[in-house]
Amino acid sequence: MHELSITQSMVEAIAEQTGGRRVLRVVLEIGRLSGVEVDAVRFCFDVVAAGTAVEGAELEIDEPQGQARCRQCGTTFEPSDPLAGCACGSLDLEVTSGEQLRIREVRVKRDVRDVRV
Repeated sequence: MHELSITQSMVEAIAEQTGGRRVLRVVLEIGRLSGVEVDAVRFCFDVVAAGTAVEGAELEIDEPQGQARCRQCGTTFEPSDPLAGCACGSLDLEVTSGEQLRIREVRVKRDVRDVRV
């Protein structure tokens, strides 16, 4: 299950970038054509976040629909899965969106020491 290592890498990156401040919310963007199982990421998140600044953070995952263009007939469409073909029967596709896997937003707890007067 590669979702475990993906989730681990994301949690480590978030903890590193936030400098140990408590993370309240994480928003991920996982495209529907990325090949990543969103439910598995949700399941792994709390486990890999335990004992880190990310522990207890709210997790939101956006799943943008994919888009592809058929190189044979030029049709643009939304494939139902990463292996879908065009209605014309061609499998020669250019995927234009839906493969993304990124951390889109991280909200951290404000600390009074961070406020400058």
